Amino acid sequence: MVHHGKAVSPAFRAPYVAVLSVLLIPGSSSRLLAADAIRPTAVPLVACDPYFSVWSFTDRLTDSDTVHWTGTRQTLSSLIRIDGKPYRLMGSSPTEVAAFPQVGLKVLPTRTLYEFEGAGIHVSLIFMTVLLPSDLQLLSRPVTYLTWKLRSVDGKGHLTSLYFDSSAELVVNTTDELVIWSREQIGGLNVMRMGTEAQPVLAGSGDDRRIDWGYLYLALPATQVSQSVIAEGSLARRQFAGGGSLPKQDDTQVPRPADDRMPVMAVVYAGIKVGPSSAERRLFLLYDDLYSVELLHQRLRPYWRAKGALAKDLLREAAKDFDALQSKCGDFDQEFMGDLRRIGGRQYAELAALAYRQSLAASKIAAAPNGEPLFFEKENFSDGSISTPDVLFPQSPILLLFNPKLLRASLVPIFEYVTSGRWKFPFAPAQLGTYPLANGQTYGGGETSEAGQQPVEETGDMMIMTAAVARLEKSPDLATHYWSVLQHWAEYLKAKGFDPEKHFAPMILRDRWLTTPISL
Repeated sequence: MVHHGKAVSPAFRAPYVAVLSVLLIPGSSSRLLAADAIRPTAVPLVACDPYFSVWSFTDRLTDSDTVHWTGTRQTLSSLIRIDGKPYRLMGSSPTEVAAFPQVGLKVLPTRTLYEFEGAGIHVSLIFMTVLLPSDLQLLSRPVTYLTWKLRSVDGKGHLTSLYFDSSAELVVNTTDELVIWSREQIGGLNVMRMGTEAQPVLAGSGDDRRIDWGYLYLALPATQVSQSVIAEGSLARRQFAGGGSLPKQDDTQVPRPADDRMPVMAVVYAGIKVGPSSAERRLFLLYDDLYSVELLHQRLRPYWRAKGALAKDLLREAAKDFDALQSKCGDFDQEFMGDLRRIGGRQYAELAALAYRQSLAASKIAAAPNGEPLFFEKENFSDGSISTPDVLFPQSPILLLFNPKLLRASLVPIFEYVTSGRWKFPFAPAQLGTYPLANGQTYGGGETSEAGQQPVEETGDMMIMTAAVARLEKSPDLATHYWSVLQHWAEYLKAKGFDPEKHFAPMILRDRWLTTPISL
């Protein structure tokens, strides 16, 4: 999400109120080649959380390399050979290989669908992230599936091969960090793993940052005929483009900096016979961050690990569940988009689908020590704040619409901070720290002064959202548990809310994105 009106990455350049647009406003089209199309400024490919977040910033998937939402390159590449001739499907490398013609793009709530056609075949490339809020275990899984579907469109048979790689850029904050890699066989899966050697778990915080701890996994069914290698990216792509093969052995020069002959985890599906019936190949990417967030100096596991699951368990589950999840995502997308079209038309539905992806990609579900879910949102390209009530507030309609437990899980960390004894003020905090460290307010005067606080806005937001949870859950238990806090906040709003003090007003007005000076 964006905040405070600052310049933002294309991945979050949709208006801030687009998060609320699911319920309120019409928007713009995201269908490539439609007469009235307005392509998303950034197209979500991997949209799991603020760190595992890969986008395309260009009109076509082959116009540039893929990037993290911050704009830093995080390369995913795909090539195809059709009857011996290579083409690029994703990414700008190798530059001497022609781009395969892209003929369509659709962004849905859980999937992004690219369509290509040329040389007698049609290719669909589908990115699926299981953003199904009714099931928090599924929603918390840091998994994105990639599926290629190929069919002949000229009545002839074609011999094809597919290539995919994921680069070491996805596991580092800066590319001078040393990376390591390995292989595993897990429950009928061929698995490659990559991460930093240092593993600085939750060692830093900030806005324009990428994760450099945990491990990225690339997994595919062992039953699908394939080759795989961990090697220099440019070498692997050139070798496939030139002859359809990969280097014979994994690179043994490990560890090494990510920017030293950029290593990739690469896969080739060879000998695919394409006819009128669709041929399909798939794999999935999983990022195990080990620990996701620190709340009041206590490290929290990702929610999918709440019952002790390990990466190998999630890999097995993710593979086993693919068919069922594909069906669930298809049904969800169809029903959600149908509702949105009925409410506001096709363009409204397409903007809302993008807002839905953006909103959930800016959030992370962690597990409290008792196993309960805690939901943290990050301010992207603002100051990197975590758990900001006035950012959570415009996100809340999505959470309330699909699962009020998500809004409850967002409010609890804020209430726990206030009741910890650390927060000394009679109003709600502006945030809990800088992502991913929710160890206490760092914004404005922090915990020591009222300078730069936003007391009326944050307090009002918290009380409205708490009331909304009670109404949707048909239970006052959240409010009851923190009743003394709510009483103090109500007294503060009664005293200050109808006529906010002058030194607070400019901050409040700035948060409302009013650019014209106003006399107070």
